[in-house]
Amino acid sequence: MAKPKVYVCRLIPEAALEIVRAVAEMRLWDREDVPPPRDVLLREAADCDGLLTLLTDRVDAELLSRAPRLRVVGNMAVGFDNIDVAAATARRVVVTNTPEVLTETTADFAFTLILAASRRLVEADAFTRAGRWKTWGPLLLAGQDVHHATLGLIGVGRIGSAVARRAKGFEMRVIYYDTIRRHDLEQQLGLEFRAMTDVLREADIISVHVPLMPETRHLIGAEQFRMMKKTAVFVNAARGPIVDQSALVEALRTRTIYAAGLDVFEQEPISPDDPLLELDNVVLAPHIASASIPTRTRMATLAAENIAAVLQGKRPPTPVNPEVWERQT
Repeated sequence: MAKPKVYVCRLIPEAALEIVRAVAEMRLWDREDVPPPRDVLLREAADCDGLLTLLTDRVDAELLSRAPRLRVVGNMAVGFDNIDVAAATARRVVVTNTPEVLTETTADFAFTLILAASRRLVEADAFTRAGRWKTWGPLLLAGQDVHHATLGLIGVGRIGSAVARRAKGFEMRVIYYDTIRRHDLEQQLGLEFRAMTDVLREADIISVHVPLMPETRHLIGAEQFRMMKKTAVFVNAARGPIVDQSALVEALRTRTIYAAGLDVFEQEPISPDDPLLELDNVVLAPHIASASIPTRTRMATLAAENIAAVLQGKRPPTPVNPEVWERQT
């Protein structure tokens, strides 16, 4: 009996590739730095039983209609907004993701953005490298304190609550808004529940940790930035379209808020002429919050394990649409 076929959409750690090779005939886009072009992805998917995808690989109704053998899509990310899950479910294609394994690493990076933006770290690095450090000044590159500040979290799921745990080490007061009140976190970590408008008004630092859905697109816009303190630092390591980026640019440019730290953007990669690049009060990163070597390796192996499980007739560890698997068993 012929082995099933799997197309891997990026050069990922060898440990993950070995898992795929053990159960399938594997084809690989052997670039780590860029995704396969759309025409290549459509062609490769046509006779595949499985796809191992990244957020850059769009799995939509068009692709699904051209891939009649497709049984599983293993997304190497906790998010899956690159996949039309409803269309996949209708075609009985199991979609999986890689939750939990990246929680702590992503929270580390979100807190890194908090520190870097608050304390003007990137500005200080550029200032020093440019040879501009000539003497000591009492307010030279002075920023905002993080310790004892009020941190406002929009969303306290796995990553948001992990950021809250880190904040307690800085003796921060943590207030939050979520659609579901988390009494457990209030008891464990001393979090204080607030209406979203109150979080925006009270917090010294605001960090967003909600998924991208129709109701969260442009959740933060001009109106919300006007509610924030002029000394507020805004951080987004969730999804770019949660924030109206043009409104953020204006808020930074006019000093409506103090600074921002961003790992995600409305359009990725960011355009070379994006106005954010002209601003010195924003720290920018290329969507790398989960990018530690151990975490990315585990994400890749979990994506591969999900694919292997489905192809072997087993329940995948982390299905997004488990009802598809349950209907097949």
